[in-house]
Parts: sequence; C-alpha cells; structure tokens
Amino acid sequence: MSIDKTRLAERFAGLSPAGQQRFLLELRQRGLDFGSLPIPRRQQSESALSYAQQRLWFLWRMDPAAGLYNVPRAVRMRGALDFSALQAAFDALVSRHESLRTTFHERDGEAVQRVHAPFSVSIPLDDVTEATLTGHVDAEATAPFDLAHGPLMRVRVLRLATDDHVLLVTMHHIVSDGWSMGVVIDEFASLYAAYASGQPVRLLPVEAQYADYASWQRHWLEAGERERQLDYWRGALGDEPVVLELPADRARPAVPSHRGGTVSFALGRDEARQLAGLAQRAGTTAFTVLLTAFQILLYRYTGQHDIRVGVPVANRNRAETSRTVGFFVNTQVLRARIDGTRSVLALLGEARESVQQAQAHQELPFEQLVEALQPERSLSHNPLFQVMLNHQRRDLRALR
Repeated sequence: MSIDKTRLAERFAGLSPAGQQRFLLELRQRGLDFGSLPIPRRQQSESALSYAQQRLWFLWRMDPAAGLYNVPRAVRMRGALDFSALQAAFDALVSRHESLRTTFHERDGEAVQRVHAPFSVSIPLDDVTEATLTGHVDAEATAPFDLAHGPLMRVRVLRLATDDHVLLVTMHHIVSDGWSMGVVIDEFASLYAAYASGQPVRLLPVEAQYADYASWQRHWLEAGERERQLDYWRGALGDEPVVLELPADRARPAVPSHRGGTVSFALGRDEARQLAGLAQRAGTTAFTVLLTAFQILLYRYTGQHDIRVGVPVANRNRAETSRTVGFFVNTQVLRARIDGTRSVLALLGEARESVQQAQAHQELPFEQLVEALQPERSLSHNPLFQVMLNHQRRDLRALR
C-alpha cells in the first residue's frame, strides 16, 4: 500500500502539540521516520525560533548595538543602472522569501518569529568617491540591526559615476547565512536582468520557507533524531575537554575587541594541482586534505595529540531548502589523534571517515552538543574547540 507522505505532513501540521506527539508515536509504530516526510507549511504567522536562531536572539539581547552577526556583500555594477528594475527585483525577493520580512519578539517568556506582509524595500542612493568607498562599505557592513522592528535586510547603492555603482546587501545572520546570500545575489541578478529587459521572470520555486523548516526541525529532533546524533558525538569527542595551547598565544582581554588580524596568501597553480592529486590518491576531497594538513600543523606547534577543529557546515540536506533564505549553518567539531608516527595517507584515511560520519550527523545544533557534554566553561576560550577551518566554494556566476 502506497503512503501519501505529503498528506501525512499536512495532517501533522494541523494538530495540537499533544496531537503531534501522538502522531509521531503512530509513525514509529508504522515503521516510518518523521525525517522522511516533506516539510509542511505552518498555519500561523508567528512560530518558534530554530535552535540556531535562539542562540543569535540571546546574543542580540545581550548586545543590541553590536554588528558582529551581519552577513554583508558588495557587488560592483558597471554600465547604466536601471534603478526601477533594481527596486522591483528586491521587492520581489522580499515577497518571495519570508525570512526577509521577519522580525523577532518575546511572547509569554518565549522568543517567536513573526512573518509580515510583503513591503517595498528602502534603497538609499549615495554619491561617493573611490577614496571614501571603503569607509562607506565598512560602515554599512557593521551597522547594527533591530531584530524586533526590522527590516533585517538592508540594501544601499553607492554611485561613483553614472556608469559605475556598488550594490551593498546586508542581512542579519538570524535570517541568513553564506548560502542564503548566494541565493539572494543569484536571484537578484536574474530578476534585475528580467525587469530591465522586459522579459518574463523565471526562478525555481521556493519549496519551503525557513519558519516551516524551523518547526519541522524541532519535531524531527524531538522524535528521536537528537538522541541518535548525540550518541554519535559523545562517542566521537569523549568526555574529556581539550584546550588547544598554542605556544605564541596571548592572554585574552577581559572585554574582547573582536578586531582580528588577517594574513592573505594564494596557492600557486602547481600547488593546487598537487593538492588535487593528493586528494585523488587518498580517495577524498580537497577539504579533507586541507583539514588534515591544518591538524598536523597544530600538532607540530602544540605537541598535543588530540586536535579538535571547528568546521561550519551548510546543513542543507533536504532538497526543499536549496533555495530557502535562512539560518541553516551549523558547527561541527572534527577530532584527529596524531602521534607523529603514521603516514599522511593514513591520517587522510581517518580524516575521510571522520568527515563522512560528521556529515551524517550534522543536524544536531552545536549549542545542544555543548549543553550535553558540559565542558568546563571559561570566558577566555570557546568550548569544545578554539580554532576553526572554513572551506568555501564561491559561485561567481551572478557577478558575470
């Protein structure tokens, strides 16, 4: 007998909380996994935050004037600018993506997200020079958001000449992430081109809005998935916390300045080919090779055999979320045990298995992992790991 999973998902969405729990029990008795059901549309304009959003809501409440969790992007636009097409494109994006018209509030002691009706985006146009451009870009990227009043996407155009503009798009992390920014810029480029040329707009549909996903995620984890993933991470990380002790590290200030330094370098073409060749021989990816090399470097600097590195992951395993704007990204802790006697290929094999297993258990929210493992907390370092490796692949098609 075939099972209509869409109807099951819709039935679940219309139940009371108590009814949903009985429904989950019924699914298990029928041998069905809640995670295999489509993400249903919620019925209310207000809904609970995702676990990731809860973390950022708490941080914003602690320091509303900080702009630490902004997601900015600057796009150079050369040639005549069609401002009406630009306006229409961003208005269409706000109508298309609920996250771009969402605000956050407290109701009965609980944080909720509220989706508003579509609105026209305010897009200031400022005349600037090359000498002042960087200052304007930096100021826009770091200006704080008001999560309670919104909007949580800002758009600004800087005009250097009649045929030379810089488009600034800034979103708060609570409604966006790096993947989401790519979606926004890619769709803006398609919408702008269509409106400017009078051609029909052709975009793939948004199959799930973020608030729908947040509700689905909570029910999925509460249906037993949290315990399954937590069991894996307990086994992978153990009970003993490890603090990385770099020899040239400095004492942390009482109040962090958040002004980190930057050192930039590029791999040459030959080095990039060698990297790809090593990954092929090890049957793994360039990311795994870079991760292993970084862990070996930390081992050599610290002399510690237990190396843990934080790695952000997109956390978009469901096809419905590929075009969704929202805060999906999660953080994993990848552990390596290095004793200096094994070959690099052996370490790559272990890293490949570690990465694959982590990917299969990537949905457990990082803050829940910290809460479950209960590491000793300190204001001088982060729990579970103190260094991160972020491997990004940039899709520049929208900028061509």
